[in-house]
Amino acid sequence: MIAFEVERDTPEPLTELARRLSRAEDNDRARGMFFLGALDVVRKEAGEAAAARCLAASRERSFVPFFLYPITSFLRLSYSAAGLLAPRLGGFESAMRTMGARSAQDFLSTVVGRSFLALAGGCPRRLVSNLPSGYSTAVSYGERDVAWLGERQGRVSMFRDFMPHSYHEGVLRAALEAIGARDTYIHGRAMGLLDSEYVVSWR
Repeated sequence: MIAFEVERDTPEPLTELARRLSRAEDNDRARGMFFLGALDVVRKEAGEAAAARCLAASRERSFVPFFLYPITSFLRLSYSAAGLLAPRLGGFESAMRTMGARSAQDFLSTVVGRSFLALAGGCPRRLVSNLPSGYSTAVSYGERDVAWLGERQGRVSMFRDFMPHSYHEGVLRAALEAIGARDTYIHGRAMGLLDSEYVVSWR
């Protein structure tokens, strides 16, 4: 059994995992690169045996980076990983942010990801505006929307997305930093089980 270190005001992870799993359908899928990245984070922080436990939790045998795999498998893997990493990385939510950041870095290092960065042309605002299309390349589920609150501040809304908001905080920060944004601020909050929103800003 995995022991979770839970931060204040964070729903009990195993209960939250069960609720998210119950809402998933067969065609809700994510790229294999995200599984591989999360396993690599675990491997580096906690060793090969811990990574093997997370792989077993996913109920998959292996992953190909651009193949699509059930989001239920990624939920099981990532929650297992966050439970193992929590004592090492400052808590469950911090572990989720770390895996989210790694997923953005891995995506942006691919041919598709480099094209996504090229479309932004070094402009953080353009990158944020293009986030909905970037996410649709990475996963098969959910909707995202961007509303602008100022020249360098926006609100990213996500609907029917299975990962907790702390995971996407890591994704968004890593994406902005990859394009050279400075003094980034990312604050997410859950708006429902599968809905969340994020205020993002930079200098």
